[in-house]
Amino acid sequence: MRGLTCSVSLAARSLKVTKQLRVGFLHPDFGIGGAENLVVNAAVALQQRGAHVTVFTAHHDISHCFEETRGDGRLAAHVRVHGDWLPCTIGGKLYAFCAVLRVLFVTLCVAMYYQDDLDVFVVDQVSISVPFLRAMGKPVLFYGHFPDKLLCIRSNSLWKRIYRLPLDLLEEITTVSSDIIVANSKFSRGVFQDVFPRLQTKKLGILYPPVDVKAYNTTAEASVERDTGLFVSLNRFERKKNVALAIEALVELRKITTSEMFQRVKLIVAGGYDPLNTENKEHLIELQEVVAEHALEEHVEFRTSVSNSMKLELLRKAHAILYTPDREHFGIVPVEAMACGTPVIAVSSGGPLESIVDGETGFLCEQKPQAFAKAMAELCGHKHSTRVGEMGANGRQRALKLFSLETFGDTLLELVHQAVYASAQQPFTKEGKSRHLSTALLAWSPGVTRRRCKRRLAVDFAALRHVLLQHGCILVIVS
Repeated sequence: MRGLTCSVSLAARSLKVTKQLRVGFLHPDFGIGGAENLVVNAAVALQQRGAHVTVFTAHHDISHCFEETRGDGRLAAHVRVHGDWLPCTIGGKLYAFCAVLRVLFVTLCVAMYYQDDLDVFVVDQVSISVPFLRAMGKPVLFYGHFPDKLLCIRSNSLWKRIYRLPLDLLEEITTVSSDIIVANSKFSRGVFQDVFPRLQTKKLGILYPPVDVKAYNTTAEASVERDTGLFVSLNRFERKKNVALAIEALVELRKITTSEMFQRVKLIVAGGYDPLNTENKEHLIELQEVVAEHALEEHVEFRTSVSNSMKLELLRKAHAILYTPDREHFGIVPVEAMACGTPVIAVSSGGPLESIVDGETGFLCEQKPQAFAKAMAELCGHKHSTRVGEMGANGRQRALKLFSLETFGDTLLELVHQAVYASAQQPFTKEGKSRHLSTALLAWSPGVTRRRCKRRLAVDFAALRHVLLQHGCILVIVS
């Protein structure tokens, strides 16, 4: 990260900012999750550095969102929702297509009502808006969590492959059209470059997701006793989070510890849970069945949709955090645990390889219950409390150095400035001017004739076509 910070500093200093920077964030579904947490932290960090921020989204439910985005939260008055009436799926399918459709509608609304109020955009998850924003003359910083091309469930079905082909191509082309691209980890950066060949010619930076280490330290300094037998799993109730591994590790731990020791062991499985989400409901039942199968009811407790205060309490009281996802893109939970001074036991793949130092801030294990159980046994009981304390202190120092809000915010602001600078140095059209796609969109407003609308649309579509063709996109127009 230090190298990235140094590289953007010169660009940031060379840009003379004469007014308050106005930053728009475009995120598809502003609920509760790692990506949403990143957007919240990024928006707050830029606010604290004098920028005016607005978050545009297709969905924001105040009963299922971060505290900063509702009530008296810092971002509550800065969230704009457009297109919530559009479907998330069609017949329970076509999720990716609907996400693209919803984001396109949000982009349309930005063009119609907000474009003159914003200087630069930060886009994440769905990149379809990028060339449209650039055609408006707006610089774009794209934050890559992980390619959607790899997140979708693959199938041998011919129709599924036909369905995904244009979506995958669009994802690559629209992502590469950003002014600046950063990934959430070295692991994710490598994956982006592997699956999207066009990105191999672009320089991708790394910007690790942050945590408010000072807030966690305040909690850590409070008189909260650590429970020597408590292990905690914090994840959304989704199958890809591999939470069953934590329960199976408990089964193996029972085999290698004394009955007296195991009697004090407890696992709390907590995390994001949406009662309207089918997978959340089904997977919770599946996990409960695994617990019943191994007669672990007295040792496992489930907590759904825990509050921030409850999450902090669990992070602080736990003897160790069990982090079970395989090839996780980054994983904010290990960093939150380290900020609280709690060791982490995680699968040795993906983001945790960058956040956890094996043997110093926790343990990196094979994705096997036996390996997790062995690491848990190393930390169980009062006799290992000194080692737990040492690992916790090491983790807190590492979190402060690499993953603090201060480090993140300073780097993000420089990246945003660099996006503005890069956009100014690389105009889109051959004439060196950006043509605003928004004029075509605004032409749909009352009082504008159809002929005038068509004339504007033709001019601005030509600008968009030039942007896309620069990146190898072939447009097929059906009229």
